[in-house]
Amino acid sequence: MKLNITDDAAKWYKEELELNEGDAVRFFVRYGGCGHVQSGFSLGIAKEAPNQIGIKAEKLGVTFYVEHDDLWYFDNHDVTIQLDEKIHEPVVRLIN
Repeated sequence: MKLNITDDAAKWYKEELELNEGDAVRFFVRYGGCGHVQSGFSLGIAKEAPNQIGIKAEKLGVTFYVEHDDLWYFDNHDVTIQLDEKIHEPVVRLIN
């Protein structure tokens, strides 16, 4: 299982969350929302230091990661986060 983030998506997060080099962004599972990966759950994001990294990607000086306890959400798929040109926001894509 891998986490990939495109340059455009990383730049979007860096600008929207006012991130600096060395910061970390966590993708975490939350109950509810409009997730399409696991019914009844969705992904949240937070600027916070890692505790027990399950998967990570470093881009533009920022570490993007998912904690080990949240890996179940992705069901062993590789994860790509990319910028959707139509809505101008990052989207999560699962790859077999």
